[in-house]
Amino acid sequence: MPDPTTLDDLAFNTHPQLFLLRVWCEDLGQGRCEWRGRVQHIGSGEVRYFRDWLPLIACLQEMVSDSSNRARGI
Repeated sequence: MPDPTTLDDLAFNTHPQLFLLRVWCEDLGQGRCEWRGRVQHIGSGEVRYFRDWLPLIACLQEMVSDSSNRARGI
């Protein structure tokens, strides 16, 4: 029989997460622009801003982890 703790962990890790993602190109002048964005976790309302794609990924990973921890009561 499978370990129930493992099944509970799997259920929390696969629970759908909803995000609102906004990206735009900020004009820096002289023909230059910089991609910027805002990500909001719909469940918690938490908002983070980013200026590059790698920080966006880190934000998403942290928000999902925080959400899972809250669901577990940690």
